[in-house]
Amino acid sequence: MNAKTEEFLGNLIEFREVSFHINDIPTRSILSGISLAVSHGETLVLLGRSGSGKTTLLRLMNGMLFPTQGEVLVQQRSTCDWDLIRLRRGIGYVIQEAGLFPHFTVAENVALVPTLEKWDRGRTAARVSELLILVGLEPTEFADRRPRELSGGQRQRVGVARALAADPPILLMDEPFGALDPVTRAELQREFSALARRLGKTIVFVTHDLREALLLASRIVLLEAGRIVAMASPQEFLRLEHPEVRAFAASLEAAPGATP
Repeated sequence: MNAKTEEFLGNLIEFREVSFHINDIPTRSILSGISLAVSHGETLVLLGRSGSGKTTLLRLMNGMLFPTQGEVLVQQRSTCDWDLIRLRRGIGYVIQEAGLFPHFTVAENVALVPTLEKWDRGRTAARVSELLILVGLEPTEFADRRPRELSGGQRQRVGVARALAADPPILLMDEPFGALDPVTRAELQREFSALARRLGKTIVFVTHDLREALLLASRIVLLEAGRIVAMASPQEFLRLEHPEVRAFAASLEAAPGATP
């Protein structure tokens, strides 16, 4: 654990009665009355259907959006009070298809934030090699490749490495494995689950896949129409009687050969 994180062994992220309306019009509400705390070291999975508000909630955490009402705190400071560059560089962000710069090599993509932070060349190179090994990519084979020369799974590994490059205490992941084929997706889910336990980061992970949520989460938060309707550990989630929980559970049971 680094010094940055040791100060915040409680809640690294907190939502206090947060609502978000499009163009500040209450009738066009995306999120309503969200109160939520994310504690150090947990993997919180935001689960919900398309349009339920998951990605909006994620973007409120790194200052890409600001609440219409209420307050979002990161490391005990409102996102409105942060220098946005400092806030975002202290939060790793992984999206679907990785979002890599196509004209950068793998090494240059991973080194993006350390370079912006003016790390010296030797420290940056060592960190790039360390992280490529961590995500299962041999540096001598992959460091000089361009994203177009990688498979989808390899690009996602690079995306995770880039998000971790400056050792941020918080990692946000927006359906990072959603565009992958089922076999690659399952492999990366297992690898990421082991990696999350090893690193001890605070992770907020967006998905609409209940199976993924049950595998990765230490706690699942279910959103419906911009509101939190259920919150539980994976062990308890399937026992909840809320209709939206039952709808997700039914979809799990309907999958061929699926078992909770």
